[in-house]
Amino acid sequence: MVRYHRMKGRPTLWIPGTDHAGIATQLVVERMLASEEGIKRVELSRDEFTSRVWDWKEKYGGTIINQIKRLGASCDWTREHFTLDEQLSRAVIEAFVSLHEKGLIYQGSYMVNWSPSLQTAVSDLEVEYSEEPGTLYYVKYRVAGGSKSDFLTIATTRPETLFGDTAIAVHPQDDRYSKYIGRQAIVPMTFGRHIPIISDKYVDKDFGTGVLKVSPGHDHNDYLLARKLGLPILNVMNKDGTLNEVAGLYCGLDRFEARKKLWSDLEETGLAVKKEPHTSRVPRSQRGGEVIEPLVSRQWFVSMEPLAEKALHAVEKGELKIIPERFEKIYNHWLSNIKDWCISRQLWWGHRIPVWYIEGKDCEEEYVVAKTAEEALAKAQQKYGKNVEIYQDPDVLDTWFSSALWPFSTLGWPDVSAEDFKQFYPTTLLETGHDILFFWVARMVMMGIEFTGTVPFSYVYLHGLIRDSQGRKMSKTLGNVVDPIDTIKEFGTDALRFTLALGTAGQDLNLSTERLTSNKAFTNKLWNAGKFVLQNLPSKDDTSAWESIADYKFDQAETLGQLPLPETWVVSKLHMLIDTVTTSYDRFFFGDVGRETYDFFWSDFADWYIEASKARLYKVEGHSVASVAQAVLLYVFENILKMLHPFMPFVTEALWQALPGRNEALIVSSWPQTSLPRDAISIKKFENLQSLTRAIRNARAEYSVEPAKRISASIVASTEVIHYISREKDVLALLSRLDLQNLYFTGSPPGDANQSVHLVAGEGLEAYLPLADMVDISDEVQRLSKRLSKMQTEYDGLVARLRSPNFLEKAPEKIVHEVREKAAEAEEKITLTRNRLDFLKSTVLVAD
Repeated sequence: MVRYHRMKGRPTLWIPGTDHAGIATQLVVERMLASEEGIKRVELSRDEFTSRVWDWKEKYGGTIINQIKRLGASCDWTREHFTLDEQLSRAVIEAFVSLHEKGLIYQGSYMVNWSPSLQTAVSDLEVEYSEEPGTLYYVKYRVAGGSKSDFLTIATTRPETLFGDTAIAVHPQDDRYSKYIGRQAIVPMTFGRHIPIISDKYVDKDFGTGVLKVSPGHDHNDYLLARKLGLPILNVMNKDGTLNEVAGLYCGLDRFEARKKLWSDLEETGLAVKKEPHTSRVPRSQRGGEVIEPLVSRQWFVSMEPLAEKALHAVEKGELKIIPERFEKIYNHWLSNIKDWCISRQLWWGHRIPVWYIEGKDCEEEYVVAKTAEEALAKAQQKYGKNVEIYQDPDVLDTWFSSALWPFSTLGWPDVSAEDFKQFYPTTLLETGHDILFFWVARMVMMGIEFTGTVPFSYVYLHGLIRDSQGRKMSKTLGNVVDPIDTIKEFGTDALRFTLALGTAGQDLNLSTERLTSNKAFTNKLWNAGKFVLQNLPSKDDTSAWESIADYKFDQAETLGQLPLPETWVVSKLHMLIDTVTTSYDRFFFGDVGRETYDFFWSDFADWYIEASKARLYKVEGHSVASVAQAVLLYVFENILKMLHPFMPFVTEALWQALPGRNEALIVSSWPQTSLPRDAISIKKFENLQSLTRAIRNARAEYSVEPAKRISASIVASTEVIHYISREKDVLALLSRLDLQNLYFTGSPPGDANQSVHLVAGEGLEAYLPLADMVDISDEVQRLSKRLSKMQTEYDGLVARLRSPNFLEKAPEKIVHEVREKAAEAEEKITLTRNRLDFLKSTVLVAD
């Protein structure tokens, strides 16, 4: 995208950079400290730990940037940013303070996704659900004041949370339990704690026993139900995943250990009914992989509905276009059902929340928001007196909060007078993976509109994910992660880029060795074509020859009309390709650009025109004959390099610099002009010449004619066709390996037609190839007779199997089908071979 638009003459800026990846980076450094030094984060001060993280970042943090550079990203590396840079950090503080002043940031105790090992909240989007085998436990809850037979059996996958139960719920229309509604149930293993038995339509009568234990402190749905019904919320878990004092005797046990011990105790007391295998959706941290625990926790949130409404309108009004268009539905669905964003993280690595609390006061009620500690103290002193003491919130902001500001924070915001901000904001296009459409894209749109009043970009282009050759997501667990640097070393950057760019927008791409090998061959083909062009251009001091080349103005219809047929054809095809490719680039159809340019270069230019040009380049008449081929080779090849440059910058730049007269680098050269002349009639004429060449080549292959052997031919066609075909007899003879001295053009079949192979290349265009010229007829008759005998024996064997009742009855249907197909194929080959043998024998008789 960047290289294309720069070549089109547009001011182009791509700012490189990385985010600080709060959770992932802290996790890596904590593991490193534990393995290398045997220390935990909490054994260090906050400053000591963050210093260690900065050290790690300096050593390993450049990996992604180096990969991007090696991949040929055309960025302005003088503007590289990091989300913890001073400028971007200033923007983060400004954004938080501004949102808080508008009432869009608030603090509260709500249910969040808790990571016990990292001891931080993670967003809904950072939780991945996987279907995993587990256990469904059936537990008795006795009805208070009832007999031994009065109990309710609940089914749960997490019995350890029963200590947090605040109600038992059944469906109001479930006749099995209607008599218990309004009574009390006794929570097992709690020394008789009573909870109400209530009814609610939320309960699924068909799941388990139809009885639901309501644990509002440890289940998202139970939490919502409790808030609706006004039930109390009990938390039974510590931040590290162990049970707290609410769990009584189980206090201090890890949640999974507590589950085992509790079930054992329930069995002993007769309250365990049964347990059975059960597959459930387990929430796991996208970062650490551990099981996430729903917990009620005090956090900072952004009120999202007001922001989402504006972002939805941007797409509705056409101010923002998402490519592919089908992702607009996903975007709209997410924003229409958006929840408030939990932006606080209980980490040390990241942007510290700019909130200061008052010593001795309630944190939820008494705090100040400020841009600096000095400003916070001044605000606190103004409100609470000069002797007030304050301390900053220990939490940091979600990494995505700073990333959401990227389009404008990197350009100087909040300084709207910054030159970059004035020149480049709003930006034109965002290109990213479809998997972070909401993580990043939607949040950038919301923040961009909120802080600048405009959508941060006009287009969002979503690429697919790179998967392994089997279509699996790359992961360390599977051991299928591909390092792009390793791929580059084996296949080259250009081959890798071309492979990736051929993907379709929004669709995942399976990265296979076969594709990379094929595109490495394409890179080599391009290089060899460049060598051929360079080797066949005039020497630099041959002024006369270069003046002749310069005289060809291929952008003029008059020049095109004076070119020989092959040259008119290839230049016309090039001009058509430029229009097609330019349109595809503008419509973001990058895969089409790659395939169209690949096909033209390989099929039209390399396979046909380069070969045809040799008829002029290797003639002895001198420069006058060669100059037209040299001019066309140079013109077509340099335009191919321009069109391929955005895909394959290294090989194209190297070849461009090797061409004579290059006063500027390819990266800043002008994009080819569109709407150039083309000659449709000449294209059709050359296609006839191609058809004739293919027919002759096929006949040579069919009769196993030695590649170096030149054969005779009579070309039969109308006067008009003969006129333009015969003018290119040198090209036809070269491409078809014909004997130029025995190449005839006529309007009727030759006298030896019955001793020749007759070819129909197209309507009104035929060829006769004397058989005696191609093969020794007697030897060929003998060879084909032996071959026919062998084929007949194989065919008879297949037919015999198909006639056998034993085979038809016992063999699998698939095997029978395969044998039938082989027999049909063998019969067809026998017919063809017999016809050719009959033709050869008749030719021998005629000759005799």
